[in-house]
Amino acid sequence: MGFFGKILEKLGIGSASAASPSTAPSTTAPAGPGPAPVAPPPPTPVAVVDVVAQLETRAAANPQKLNWRTSIVDLLKLLEIDSSFGARKELAVELGCPAELMGDSAKMNMWLHKTVLARIAANGGNVPQDLLD
Repeated sequence: MGFFGKILEKLGIGSASAASPSTAPSTTAPAGPGPAPVAPPPPTPVAVVDVVAQLETRAAANPQKLNWRTSIVDLLKLLEIDSSFGARKELAVELGCPAELMGDSAKMNMWLHKTVLARIAANGGNVPQDLLD
């Protein structure tokens, strides 16, 4: 499991692979007479996880004043995941951070925070739109 997979796991969002599209069923017609092809079942919608409520509850219970809405370090701390520079750099590489941002920790952190929230939303987490812009 990758670093981002740990984030999803801590939030109770299925596995990272569960969010990837499944392979489409074959649409080739059967050779010769036989039953008509059956339409595939509709895709199962991704369950939405209330990320905001989870993180706000964790923040309220934490003795440190952590602001997960603006800080990747605080977000990782709330999830009890390593928030060290090395860990954040590993996560940035995993998520495809542009090389020009990797040399500046502040820029990397800002990119990482936005990207992690966007990926959480893409995997079924309810992240407020203002945090994704």
